[in-house]
Amino acid sequence: MEAVRYHGPNEALTFETVPIPTEADLSPDEVIVRVEASALCHTELHFADGTLNLGVKPITLGHEAVGIITAVGSNIPPSRIGQRVINYYYVGCTNCRWCNRGDQQLCPNLKAEHGFISDGGLAGYIRTPSRNAVVIPDSLEFVDAAPIGCGVTTAVHSAKLGRVDSARDECVLVYGCNGVGFGLVQLLKNVYGIKNVGVVARSEAKRKMAIELGADFAIDGTDSSSVAAAVREKTGGEGVDVLFECVGTRDTLDSCVGWVGALGRRGRLVLVGYHQGEDHEFRCHPIPMIVYEQTVVGSVGATLDDLKEAVKYVGEGKIRTVVDSIISLNEFQTGLDKIKSCDCVGKIVCLPCHGRR
Repeated sequence: MEAVRYHGPNEALTFETVPIPTEADLSPDEVIVRVEASALCHTELHFADGTLNLGVKPITLGHEAVGIITAVGSNIPPSRIGQRVINYYYVGCTNCRWCNRGDQQLCPNLKAEHGFISDGGLAGYIRTPSRNAVVIPDSLEFVDAAPIGCGVTTAVHSAKLGRVDSARDECVLVYGCNGVGFGLVQLLKNVYGIKNVGVVARSEAKRKMAIELGADFAIDGTDSSSVAAAVREKTGGEGVDVLFECVGTRDTLDSCVGWVGALGRRGRLVLVGYHQGEDHEFRCHPIPMIVYEQTVVGSVGATLDDLKEAVKYVGEGKIRTVVDSIISLNEFQTGLDKIKSCDCVGKIVCLPCHGRR
């Protein structure tokens, strides 16, 4: 089968032929999934430019894969063959306190992390534990389901960490709007019932899409130095109660905090996006945060339960994934170039040679 391969930081990603996993490769609790669609993520760019270097190479990238189970291990009922599934990409040790709590994404002894430290889904097939292969509704097309795997699940997880609460009549801001951001807007409006949700984005097309998906206001983020003042104007000088920062550059982070930053009193800043290097470190003086009693929390990945929730919300129509374009897997670099230039509205989904919509 063909796959997108990573060979180390600052090396070009390659499109190679690698062995197809077989039943002989399976442990008793694993399954093989024939990938029907896999979404690209900014994570692949982070691997290519050295932002992410987890010390494992070569591997197949990709952590947003959906497909059909074609083979099962000896402990798995044959009835699972043929099921349409989405893959959960963390495989915890199952023994630590984090795994016992259901927070596999925090496991310090991961057995696998598909597309990060073990082979992922930008390929024709993927081998995964049966419990990680979550059934998706028959009504959901593969290309629409693939972006759930990171874009929607990350939104579900980060919203919990942000402790959003419609009962407090809060104003929530999503800074940086594409895959995760579009998921957050819909989650906040349609699941949490937040009355006042805003977005910040440089792209007019993305701002329009966010409004179409339910956002109450959209701010042009082209000049990040003007964002905080614009947010304060929209909120009567108060700032927002919860801010999801999905960009992660020094300029965008700076606009969130401080005496007149976008974040208000007792505001919760949820860090989702990140960039490489000291130029993009998060730095702020503690006095405004102390006086305003603000909270900063990081959000990484999602739990297995978060994925199941995300599938449920999309299946119910409360969230719809936004797909910018559909390409063949061998065109992956074109897709990544489009992501790098921020020239896409929604996710780019790759189809393997056997992929079907």
